[in-house]
Amino acid sequence: MKNLKGLFILFLFLLIAVLSIVYLIPYLQKEKNINIEDRKGGLEMVTKNYGASIDSCAAVFKISSAYLKALCMLECGGRKIFDERFEPHVYEKLKQVKFGTLSNYENVTKAILEDANDDALKNLASSWGPFQLMGYKCILLDIKIKDIRGENAVFYGTKWIEMTYGNYLKSKKYKDAFHIHNTGRLYPSIGFARTYDPDYCARGKKYMAFFGEK
Repeated sequence: MKNLKGLFILFLFLLIAVLSIVYLIPYLQKEKNINIEDRKGGLEMVTKNYGASIDSCAAVFKISSAYLKALCMLECGGRKIFDERFEPHVYEKLKQVKFGTLSNYENVTKAILEDANDDALKNLASSWGPFQLMGYKCILLDIKIKDIRGENAVFYGTKWIEMTYGNYLKSKKYKDAFHIHNTGRLYPSIGFARTYDPDYCARGKKYMAFFGEK
C-alpha cells in the first residue's frame, strides 16, 4: 500500500513538472519589449555602409533585405572596419581534421587541409565580413577566404545564407533563421535560445521592423 502511495506521489510530481514546462516555457520565451532607440545610429550605419549592396543581393537571391540588414546590425553593427572573431573551438576541430583524428568538420576534410599551415587554419576558424561568416564556409562556396571579407563579402554571404537556410527565410521563419545563422541549429521548440546573446533573435526581429519588415 505504501509503495502504491509513493508511486502515486511520484506520478503527481512528474505530472506537475511536465505541465509547468509546457505552460511556463512559452511564457519565458515571450518576446521581450526591446527598445532599439539606443541602437539607431548603428541601424542607420547599416543603411549607409551596406544598404545598396544588400538590396541588390537580396533581389538576386530572393531573400528579405530587411533580414540581411538586421543580420548585418547583429553581427557587425553596420561598421565597415571591425576585427574578425577567432573561434578557438573551431580551430581545434580543424586541427583534428588536418591531422586525421577527426574524419571531417562540416564540409572540411583532411584532403582539403593538406597544405594548410597554422595561419590558414586560424583564418578558416575566424569569422569575416558584415555577416561574420566563418572562414571555412568558403569551402562550400568554392571560393577563397578573401572573397568573404573583401568587396564581394555581401554577395557571397547572401549566397551562403540562401544555400544553407534560405528556405526558412522564404517561409518567413525569421526566428529560426537568426538562430541557425548564429548556432547552426533551429530555435529550440522547448527551452531557451542557444545563441551567444539570449536576445539575439528577438533583437534581430526588432531590427527587421526598423528596416521595413511588417
